[in-house]
Amino acid sequence: MEELTKKQIIRQDFVDNKVFDLIKKLVPASKAKNLQWDIEMIGEVRDIIRIYVVNHKKLMAEQAFYPYIKA
Repeated sequence: MEELTKKQIIRQDFVDNKVFDLIKKLVPASKAKNLQWDIEMIGEVRDIIRIYVVNHKKLMAEQAFYPYIKA
């Protein structure tokens, strides 16, 4: 079974953390301090960013943006 490399996992963590930081910065500070890590929410925002960065602007490959195992 194929597995992500350490470098790919680091990239995933980096992207997810940046997306969560962005969400926290966009909501009022009083709400941001109570915001819990929610990978579903993070994934939805990440997917929208990926569509823009990868598909619309073609700034990088999908695997470079957020590595994953192809099914």
